[in-house]
Amino acid sequence: MWTVVYIAPNRPVAEMLREILEAEGIMASLRPIGVPHMGEAANVEILVPESEIEEAAEIINASFGS
Repeated sequence: MWTVVYIAPNRPVAEMLREILEAEGIMASLRPIGVPHMGEAANVEILVPESEIEEAAEIINASFGS
């Protein structure tokens, strides 16, 4: 089962995080949320397999220097 691990503020941030996760060997999928006409500015959910949630969250937090 795929689970939302992070909600990115826009598509470019979501794409960047997906690339980081995939470079670490974690499968990731993107799903836009909100209104379709917002395009690149719409929020985007980042989903990972349930078994990789903890590792993915750590990678995302490290990416933002948290």
